[in-house]
Amino acid sequence: MTILAALASLSALVTFAVHTFAGGRVVARPLLADTHLPPASKWLNYYCWHITTVLLAAMAIAFAATALDARYAAFPLLFGPLALCLAGLSAAIAIKAGMAPLRLPSTSLFALTGGLGVACALSNPV
Repeated sequence: MTILAALASLSALVTFAVHTFAGGRVVARPLLADTHLPPASKWLNYYCWHITTVLLAAMAIAFAATALDARYAAFPLLFGPLALCLAGLSAAIAIKAGMAPLRLPSTSLFALTGGLGVACALSNPV
């Protein structure tokens, strides 16, 4: 379980970095610069952006805690399936937008994190 949890933590950390640094430039900045969106829509989208940032940091920390201490073995039971759900949601949104699901990095990055998290959870059931 330790190696799988460490890999899930690393995957979540990479996803956090891609989201925060690359995504911030490509998604968040243009969102804030948009003058056509209603203010509530614009700022709620920006809020959701930061919810994702916090969630990714929490995932990375939770999987790292699991890798370091077996008392946290329940974390992958929550964060593994959650990441897989978010990968599915990302794919569904891409399809609805007429794009290939893998066009959105969130699809593959959440799928990788979720797959590692579920494998971790299955390797040592609580």
